[in-house]
Amino acid sequence: MSSASNPHAADVGRLTIAGGHVGGTIRVPGDKSISHRVALFAALASGTSTIRGFSHGDDCQATLSALRSLGIEHAWDEQVLSIHGHGRDGLSAPAAAIDCGNSGTTMRLLCGLLAPQGFSSILIGDDSLSRRPMERVAAPLRQMGARITTTDGCPPLRIDGNPHLKAARIEIDVASAQVKTALTLAALYADGESRVSAPGMVRDHTERLLPLFGCPVRAEGQATVVPGRVDLQAIEFSVPGDISAAAFFMVAACLAGHELTRIVDVGLNPGRSALIGLLQGMGARIEVTEHSAEAAEPIGEIRIWRSDLTGVDVPTELVAPAIDEFPALCVAAACARGETTIRGARELRFKESDRIETMAVALRTLGVFVQTSSDGMLIRGGEIDGGTVDCAGDHRIAMALSILGLVSRDPVTVIGTECIQTSFPGFQDLLAKAGATVIDNPETQVSGEVQ
Repeated sequence: MSSASNPHAADVGRLTIAGGHVGGTIRVPGDKSISHRVALFAALASGTSTIRGFSHGDDCQATLSALRSLGIEHAWDEQVLSIHGHGRDGLSAPAAAIDCGNSGTTMRLLCGLLAPQGFSSILIGDDSLSRRPMERVAAPLRQMGARITTTDGCPPLRIDGNPHLKAARIEIDVASAQVKTALTLAALYADGESRVSAPGMVRDHTERLLPLFGCPVRAEGQATVVPGRVDLQAIEFSVPGDISAAAFFMVAACLAGHELTRIVDVGLNPGRSALIGLLQGMGARIEVTEHSAEAAEPIGEIRIWRSDLTGVDVPTELVAPAIDEFPALCVAAACARGETTIRGARELRFKESDRIETMAVALRTLGVFVQTSSDGMLIRGGEIDGGTVDCAGDHRIAMALSILGLVSRDPVTVIGTECIQTSFPGFQDLLAKAGATVIDNPETQVSGEVQ
């Protein structure tokens, strides 16, 4: 068994998977991307919004904490979250710097929310977040009159609010739903209609949610047209299951399913489901049934059977829609027959870790042939040796690498797995209940369900 050395291994969480299978009916926790957005819009609405299925991950809790520092209170009644909105002009100045933790979504969306306020704010984050690029959101906001200062392009950020933002037509440089949503939040305060365009398809949760709150945004191709000075109204909303969380169980079922695996009540937003098509292109037996479009988001069931996968050349147009699922896709590629090539994915280098380099190092440690480039990688599938790998504090890589322990010759141990709390509390226990052999599992909270 090979091992990747880490002098701090004893000081961090670890998860060992020593074989097993997966199957049954699985419910994953609420969608993280939707949870962030519905919380922010509820804060700007008049009245109390009630939200079921809100993500309990650390990232979304960072958004709730940030809103509380801005005077927006929330309360839990079992699994129902209530957010008490004060209207568009109801935020108050924070008493201290707002700590966004590890959440890039929280920080970037707050830039749009805080830019038009009548007070100044400082946004900080952990070591990982402090290395992530923020000019991509600060620069286009400045076109509307925002006053945002970055630290060499990264956090900490200082935002000196400008209540007189101007409507604008803005074309952002990256296909980023976070940047587009930040600009949309700022545009809600502008005098007049703004038009925000992205260079490619991005998830459209913001465009689906805002009409529920009473804001008539409209889509024009890859652009979103936002009317300014619209008063939002409180709503009742149910967050669908997170398809990015489901991705790990989809791949696990393809590689080590012992019976039909059903993932139910999961969001099937067209901008988020590219991994399904990619896996099907690799030969995966996956069926999707859409049951409803409750609250504007399509929701349904994904059925997966164990499958023999073949490597593919990933179409560049699917990179942006599947960007969060690439760690899971890399695991599928590592077990597939032949080579999988990924290009046009430079954005992976600017996530919670450099996901191209982190995945390459881990897969090589486990005996997989990997070549990297500035914007992608080539993975040649084969047998997985097993060993100890470091996820570099990246929650999606931690979960993806653990899946390899289902099919490796020796157990796979992932160190640094406390970061899984960022998005998927209880992942380890849910994986064990689905049939994986989990060792050294300190988790006690289950966020999800297996039947």
